[in-house]
Amino acid sequence: MIIADTTSLVDIHSHLVPGVDDGARHMAGVLNSIERMTHVGIRRVITTPHIQGSLTLNPVKLEERLSQVTEAWTEASVAISDEFPEVEYRRGHEVLIDVPEPDLSDARIRMAGTSFVLIEWPRLHVPPGTPRVLRWIRAQGYRPIVAHPERYTGMLHTPDLPMEWQAAGAFLQINYGSLVGRYGAEAQTVAFRILESGLADYLASDFHGQSALKIYKSEAWAALHERGADEVLDTVCRINPSRILDDLEPLGVPALAPAPRLLARLRGMIGSRSRSFEGRAG
Repeated sequence: MIIADTTSLVDIHSHLVPGVDDGARHMAGVLNSIERMTHVGIRRVITTPHIQGSLTLNPVKLEERLSQVTEAWTEASVAISDEFPEVEYRRGHEVLIDVPEPDLSDARIRMAGTSFVLIEWPRLHVPPGTPRVLRWIRAQGYRPIVAHPERYTGMLHTPDLPMEWQAAGAFLQINYGSLVGRYGAEAQTVAFRILESGLADYLASDFHGQSALKIYKSEAWAALHERGADEVLDTVCRINPSRILDDLEPLGVPALAPAPRLLARLRGMIGSRSRSFEGRAG
């Protein structure tokens, strides 16, 4: 029996069930990925293979899919327990919201069987009416976590949308890689803007278990540590993800301070305006 290490980091978004989606293709890939996670301090994992929301409305096909994932996850769980007994390996899904009202009642769909469910919008585009969908999910008794909000097309030009999602009862999970440009400059900008607004609830790897890929945890931590964000890091990487496993909502996260260069620029602008005003007053 694994005794949970509540002081370790928790990763709540990855694709480490062998052979069931575009993540780890085989058991060796899963074990290699778990080893790499332990090297960066992660000891508790909720892995989240893809599943389509529309599939949840077809009981026969849903059971086929969930049984397939359960079989592969169980096999991986045994192997991980043998190789890495210090690691807690749980399971959920990343649910593609391709229908507005998916059936999330099967606990296998949700994160470690809790009321939390990781969701994503189709094709990295935000469809109309997403706050209504999130409110509907909450009304069913579930707690939606929007995966990688920074990666959706057009988010740079819809700065109020993350706040609207939170107002609808959702929580937000940023990818580590977004903070270091893994998904491009726009996703990086939006990720930091969400953090600076105090709207991010979790950081996670979204790791797909392939040797050519990186977890980006260390790089993201270095970027945030430089900005004095140790409290933010502890909250979004350890405390709040741990609370999912206890079926508890996340704690509030301190807003990330603006980048030093931006502060210097703002101070310069304020100073020049003050000097200009003094000149006019004289």
